[in-house]
Amino acid sequence: MQNKIGIAPSGGENLLFLTDDQLRRGIEAMFFAYRAFTADPDLILAEMDYGRAHHRALHFVNREPGLTVTALLDVLGVTKQSLNRVLRTLIDDGLVESRVGRRDRRERQLFLTDKGSALERRLSETQRARMRAAYRTAGPQAVAGFRQVLEAMMDRDTLRQYKALKDLTEPK
Repeated sequence: MQNKIGIAPSGGENLLFLTDDQLRRGIEAMFFAYRAFTADPDLILAEMDYGRAHHRALHFVNREPGLTVTALLDVLGVTKQSLNRVLRTLIDDGLVESRVGRRDRRERQLFLTDKGSALERRLSETQRARMRAAYRTAGPQAVAGFRQVLEAMMDRDTLRQYKALKDLTEPK
């Protein structure tokens, strides 16, 4: 069956004329996928009395060792007060190290300790496995389409931040 512009829709849906029900199903799929994506790390974090903010901080410090507190604030989009609580806990627990900036001594650069790297790896292993399995199941075209959809949902500043992160070399 062809759609209004004469093209057979893939997956049975005409993507140019989505109904509210179709959009609602997409929103619900995102909610449930996110719940599944965060479930395993949440269990590990709960054991340590940490939350998702701790995980996000560990992830981005791992992604870019030496990341400044200011840059992390920008990436996470949280208040300074909120980030300071999270960082203080991670530093006090020996997971993150804060060093004086190389170029600007007023800056604080963040690095994971060995203990922090081990926790970040443990938290992300299950997420990588879940993403890998989903990507393999969906196939390369679906993966590319998924990324396009996610990027199209981002506002201009968020997309700029994401693309800047994408250009970093892969973490060790």
